[in-house]
Amino acid sequence: MPERSKEARTGFIAGRFGEFPARWGQGLSDQFTRIARSPFGPSEEEVRANLAGEASADAALALHDAELAEAGGGQADSEAPRDLTAAAFFDVDNTMVQGASIVHFARGLAARKYFKTSDLVDIAWKQVKFRVTGKENKGDMTSGKEKALAFIAGRSTAELAALGEEIYDEIIADKIWPGTRALAQMHLDAGQQVWLVTATPVELAQVIAKRLGLTGALGTVAESEDGLFTGRLVGDILHGLGKAHAVRTLAIREGLNLKRCTAYSDSHNDVPMLSLVGTAVAINPDSDLREVAKNRGWEIRDFRTGRKAAKIGVPTALALGAAGGAAAAVLTRKRDAR
Repeated sequence: MPERSKEARTGFIAGRFGEFPARWGQGLSDQFTRIARSPFGPSEEEVRANLAGEASADAALALHDAELAEAGGGQADSEAPRDLTAAAFFDVDNTMVQGASIVHFARGLAARKYFKTSDLVDIAWKQVKFRVTGKENKGDMTSGKEKALAFIAGRSTAELAALGEEIYDEIIADKIWPGTRALAQMHLDAGQQVWLVTATPVELAQVIAKRLGLTGALGTVAESEDGLFTGRLVGDILHGLGKAHAVRTLAIREGLNLKRCTAYSDSHNDVPMLSLVGTAVAINPDSDLREVAKNRGWEIRDFRTGRKAAKIGVPTALALGAAGGAAAAVLTRKRDAR
């Protein structure tokens, strides 16, 4: 297996005017401060996105290695992909999974009384706004991030992974798009690596990848010490530019040729990732991504039933489904209290 350590490894911070070299694992905060101060350097947002992508690639490969080790060291070589330079990258929400994976996980956590029902409704409503408008609201993202970090602070990484396993089996397993799953299997059958790329915490994303038999997952990385979450992110939520940097970083580590790789997504926010690879496919696309795909000649696949239902009915169903799950949890608590 290749060396995964970040010690003394050179990387690059991508900015508007080119790339700036950085030494991963050696005084990153000082280096980022210096780079961000340069008038020709990347913005603070770009720095966070780059760090999120780098951390995501590190975590994804570490988890992948752990899975191989658990399966038996001797299997790693026999299961090496036949096509060593091509891979497929799949967004998760509304691409691989019907709806938002974080809402599904939140429903499972609410049912286990990990947080208030009002928090679940709030999460669902923000997802509805995002699906209807197709745009990420910075205020919503900030508040959502703060609540999520407050929830995991002090909890063990193993606990979150175990909860993810349970909630996947209860809720998410039945929400995998068969058409997208078939596309992923097509790449697996061709001997290619298949990775999920999502803003969902990497521990939860890895659960989905493992259950689907995929190579692994790139996701948001929350900082942990001695197996416990600190309540801080490494960089930022993995989305937009962060996803693109994570894919680029993983491709370098694994020796992939991005021109031979394929990426799939439903969202215009993932255009940076889709633009990296040789083949981009819009799955269940929002209106902005559909337009970009048509202009650039990208393939479009829609597994939803009916165009109007896809644009309007699906977000509404997400809200009703999440709210319904919350209501069921409340009724269960009331019955238990009697």
